[in-house]
Amino acid sequence: MSDVTRARNGRPVHHWRRNVVQLAALLTAAAVVDGVTNLVGHGPVGPALLLVPATVLVAAAGFHSWWARRHGHAPPTGDTGARPRSESQAGPSEQSREPSATVSTESALWRMRTTVQDEPGSLAALCTALAGLRVDILSLQTHPLAEGTVDEFLLRAPGGLAAAELTRVVSVAGGAGTWIERADAHDLVDAPTRVLGLATRTALDAAELPLALRQLLGRCTIRSLPAVPAGGGRGPAAVPVEGALEDTVMRLRAPEGGVITVERPYLPFTPTEFARARALVELDARLGPRVPRSQDVLTLPEGNDITVRRVDIGDLRSAKEMHERCSARTLGMRYHGPVGDADRYLSHLLSPRFGRTIAVQTASGRIVGLGHLLWDGDETEVALLVEDAWQRRGIGGELLRRLVGLAVEAGCESVYAVTQSSNTGMVAAMRGLGLPLDYQVEEGTLVITARLDAAVEKPVAERLSGAGERGKD
Repeated sequence: MSDVTRARNGRPVHHWRRNVVQLAALLTAAAVVDGVTNLVGHGPVGPALLLVPATVLVAAAGFHSWWARRHGHAPPTGDTGARPRSESQAGPSEQSREPSATVSTESALWRMRTTVQDEPGSLAALCTALAGLRVDILSLQTHPLAEGTVDEFLLRAPGGLAAAELTRVVSVAGGAGTWIERADAHDLVDAPTRVLGLATRTALDAAELPLALRQLLGRCTIRSLPAVPAGGGRGPAAVPVEGALEDTVMRLRAPEGGVITVERPYLPFTPTEFARARALVELDARLGPRVPRSQDVLTLPEGNDITVRRVDIGDLRSAKEMHERCSARTLGMRYHGPVGDADRYLSHLLSPRFGRTIAVQTASGRIVGLGHLLWDGDETEVALLVEDAWQRRGIGGELLRRLVGLAVEAGCESVYAVTQSSNTGMVAAMRGLGLPLDYQVEEGTLVITARLDAAVEKPVAERLSGAGERGKD
């Protein structure tokens, strides 16, 4: 028996008191045994009395040995504070390594898509390979193809696991054409819930269709081509009513007769994705033109009340009347071309298919300012036009702040404005956003890009939403 049972300040503690007591007990037991032996040995039944307890002791020892072999490897119950002997005798270096086993608990979310053979056991082999890397499969969608099946995973993997290692293991397990990218908490929503949410957004606002398609299909470029271009010329090539799917490009018939082109060069579209996108477009076509009718009433510094609201193609006549009241210089700064062609752009700009347009109108209902947020492929453009008599009253800045707020809500990474270096009003309005700006000058044309980074997204959203709460009807 060891007399070292614990350590204090790194030095063993010897229990000499316990040793003295144990020695005294041993001497006392020897004296008792000697007395009993003398008493029994001289009696007539002494040998029998000694054999009986000896037999009982042998049986008890055998039972204890069998019990110890059967239950000796059971884990501690945790009812007492005693630690296993091996842990209590661990050295400082071993004890110092114990906490490190629980420190690395970070994980990363990944979206992965791979093609496997359409045969029994192929998916099981892939899942087994992922389990070997301690990767948790949070969700799985299957996209059947003519040959093989595209499996789309949402994975939770150890934080130190690299994408290249994931791709290598999947390839060894039979996956082909593997594509992987980081995911975030928004991807934790299951596919039916996400599709229903996108359908709801599209039903409430026709301008949401391009954004809904982008969120449905991932990173892609979406372009809306009108049936008759704003500057004249031939329209887009004819597309069947049911649309067309060509590997990494899908073309869908827009409700107004144009074409919606969706391109994703890094990954081919599947028939399942094509059917979902077509269903959203068909929903938009059945509901017809629509925009939210909410409006805000604001008071200008000089005391005039103005109304800010969303407008669409139904406001085309009022927008053209505003054009007639604008000077040639104002129209030239806005459209960067012949003033006579300005009216031709309005049908395109007011269509919710190509973005969102908000207008400022007076108490009499006359439109005196227009602000456009235009979907330009995977980029976003902002543009302003304020009637001459209403300039320098803060209308342009108010429109721009609201447009950027809409861009933030839509998840845009940046917005850009195309103007001229002499347009000091537009430059001042962009600077007034308080966002990081990039400037690029090409042949007298100034392009100002405002970056909506994650670091400034929340403050911008709060400031812009706060500005829009004043006097809301």
